[in-house]
Amino acid sequence: MAKYALITGASKGIGMEFARIAASKKINLILLARNSETLINLRTELEEAHAIKVLAVGCDLTEPDAVDKITALLYRRNIVPDILINNAGIVIQGSFDSIGAENETNMIQLNVIFFTELTKVIYRQMLKKGNGRILNMSSIGGAGTLPFMAAYHATKAYVLSLSQALATEAKGSGVTVTALCLKTTKTAPLPAKQVAEYGWKEMMKGKTVAEYGKKFRWLPF
Repeated sequence: MAKYALITGASKGIGMEFARIAASKKINLILLARNSETLINLRTELEEAHAIKVLAVGCDLTEPDAVDKITALLYRRNIVPDILINNAGIVIQGSFDSIGAENETNMIQLNVIFFTELTKVIYRQMLKKGNGRILNMSSIGGAGTLPFMAAYHATKAYVLSLSQALATEAKGSGVTVTALCLKTTKTAPLPAKQVAEYGWKEMMKGKTVAEYGKKFRWLPF
């Protein structure tokens, strides 16, 4: 049976580079993002370059029924992903009192609730198959606290904690779970291609926590 990778937030940056890596390895793709036009262009690029199947799904992942729609789509096409890359996320910066409640709620919906629901669905399917790889995008801030990104880093702490616990639960099942923790600054943004290449390599090795960027001695894993 052909392999499939499901990648969220695949329309730009690191998510797009993950898609290109998977395609280069002849892995079929299910790509999710809000920007349908960009996804369609990426689908054309990857199908022509690598002769694979690419399912481009433009959708708002902050909608409460987003996981139900994705699950139904996979069921109709009889697809059980071999790889899940949870890359989609919302970043909000600012003092806690200045951030609008609606914006923060949308971030929590995507970074925590959607992430949890989708991971649970795919994880269960992988357990039944007896194999699979899951990579979850976290942040160096997920191991500590950072002012002016309080709620965002709280969501990434959740991702990191869940990933570590799930990796332990999954031992011996053939399924691995990796948290990719990124360190970035405004003056030195991370190179998407290198991050994706590093994350892919660590995911395939089954590493539980992979840290990309400058190490912080005060944030031990």
